[in-house]
Amino acid sequence: RSVLGPVGLLAVLFASHAAGTEPVRVACVGDSITVGLAPGQNYPTWLGRWLGTNYYVRNFGVSSTTMLHRGDYPYIARPAYTNALDFKADIVIIDFGANDSKHPGDGSLDSDHAVNNWQHKADFIGDYQEMIAAFRQANPAAKIFICYPTPDFPGSWGINDKTIRDEMIPMIRTVAEETGAGVIDLRSALAGKADLFPDTVHPNNEGSGLM
Repeated sequence: RSVLGPVGLLAVLFASHAAGTEPVRVACVGDSITVGLAPGQNYPTWLGRWLGTNYYVRNFGVSSTTMLHRGDYPYIARPAYTNALDFKADIVIIDFGANDSKHPGDGSLDSDHAVNNWQHKADFIGDYQEMIAAFRQANPAAKIFICYPTPDFPGSWGINDKTIRDEMIPMIRTVAEETGAGVIDLRSALAGKADLFPDTVHPNNEGSGLM
């Protein structure tokens, strides 16, 4: 499966729009990485700015949420999920994983006090596939892109970069192969750029621009 970097994604999005048609609806779905560190400092804002008026980009991110239905704060239970489905997006970009990776133990700052979301990792692929199916039901013509999570340096609140790298990304790759979703590699785009992550987890505005 082809894995897109952010520039490759922009090329795909531009190619999807025909002149004279209604604006293409783009839904950005995810956790606090999608929300951003401050208003207007997030990748959906950058994406909307670059794509221009022929695209309608909306940020449906919710901080602290998980893809896992049995996580401590599942996205599917938030009003933003219903709103995102009702938006009937033409293009959906899904970026989860940081909060799903939380567990006590190695590799994260403050891990001794972390919730254990990753104990439900056997559900991750199925829960991800269910979300993709829901967006396709809302708009059967929707193009779906799923993301390799951004890196953590090393991660806080139990967010575990090693778990994301070694366990979660192979699962996301499986989801893409089984659903036909496109893959955006945010991890490689921000690898080695710890200076853009002031709290070791969330990219600053410059990092959001790279996303």
